[in-house]
Amino acid sequence: MIGHLHLLWDLYQLKRNEHKSREQIRILQDKKLRRLLYHAYDHSDYYKKSFEQAGITREQIQSLPLSAFPTMDKQILMEHFDEIVTRKEIRQEKLRIFDEENAMEQKEFLGKYHVVHSSGSTGVPRYFVYDTSAWNQMLLGIIRGALWNMTMPQILKLLSGGLRILYVAATDGRYGGAMAVGDGIDGVGAKQMFLDIKTPLSQWIRSVREFKPDIIIGYPSAIKILGELIENNAVSVNVCRVISCGEPLPPGLRTYLEQVFKADIINFYGASESLALGVEADLAEGLYLFDDLNYIEVENGQMYLTCLYNFAQPLIRYHISDQLTLKKPSAVSRYPFSQAEIVLSRSEDVLWFEDEEGKRDFIHPLAVEGLCVEGLLDYQFRQTDKDAFEMLAEVSEREREEQIRGEIVRQMGKILQEKKLDHIRFIVRFVEEILPDSQTGKKQLIAGYSGGQ
Repeated sequence: MIGHLHLLWDLYQLKRNEHKSREQIRILQDKKLRRLLYHAYDHSDYYKKSFEQAGITREQIQSLPLSAFPTMDKQILMEHFDEIVTRKEIRQEKLRIFDEENAMEQKEFLGKYHVVHSSGSTGVPRYFVYDTSAWNQMLLGIIRGALWNMTMPQILKLLSGGLRILYVAATDGRYGGAMAVGDGIDGVGAKQMFLDIKTPLSQWIRSVREFKPDIIIGYPSAIKILGELIENNAVSVNVCRVISCGEPLPPGLRTYLEQVFKADIINFYGASESLALGVEADLAEGLYLFDDLNYIEVENGQMYLTCLYNFAQPLIRYHISDQLTLKKPSAVSRYPFSQAEIVLSRSEDVLWFEDEEGKRDFIHPLAVEGLCVEGLLDYQFRQTDKDAFEMLAEVSEREREEQIRGEIVRQMGKILQEKKLDHIRFIVRFVEEILPDSQTGKKQLIAGYSGGQ
């Protein structure tokens, strides 16, 4: 972990990029790109082979545009993981064992690699590995984004006052956001409190009242619940900024948060593949992409990421399902970075429940997205009453339905117990296929429900 003073100096150096010209940023970005491409060719069996299959020699790496290089996706990453990484000690199976057998207290794989766990709809994990250098570079990008539009003197003044930061999200696994936020808060010397989405709502109220945060970071859906507690006079806060991350932030929700919290709303954009991608501090300006940390392309509506600082696990032209629209550079833009608009992707509802005494609590989508059951291909939750829901399940073998049902019931029972929602009724219903939403074309983890809100 970077020392406090060292971090502040490195943050100052990174923030200097904000005052460079677009051409200077383009040159810096290309310099970092060429270094990454050479490193991947020289140290990754997969990239050397894929470059050569595309007719690219080492001599051509310096001059060819990035668009000439082959793309990759999550399937390729999982199938060729051990050939992609540039450190022979990093192996996918070893990461799975480390993830399954080690508690979060043991943060680093082999004592030097940060492992971010990202699951698909059926809980099959993908791993993104950051060495110390990459992790520290990413942390600087996150801190810069969280404190966007602030000068270094303003940042130093803010940090000198014993800053108290509340993080509201999924915090009990190797989620990149939780790990990075925790290390970033430690780095700037602030006090922190993590509020997990699985925690009962009554505990939220007690924790926020006692902690009295200055800054709130978290999923917008979780921050919205905190906003509703404020509106209902269950808690009161006095914060200088609210940082939304991990989910899309619709314009309407941004306006709501501005009104309730009466603070700057920062929409931070990141992904497991690169936790520091960009930031939106003003809806009119839109999203600024961190061109000094990543190279983002949009072709035919598809987004491709090249992370410029991760040399242990190079991701070159990696397809991400997010949808971005790049904007033409504005003559009045305050920063030299590319600007974009996020086409909002899947945004989940929260399952709200009510007990016999009328007390309300919720289950957040990310609390149930990590279900991992062998033979379970896809699933979706639908609320059926104020104290009941059903899970639609698509399986690979119908003859294993009862075995799969038993494991689902076990895992869901544990989740409900942690939230003290043991009274909630739920059933598992097997279906032939989980269909996407007819309007968005996206498969929803939690389908809409008209009651219980």
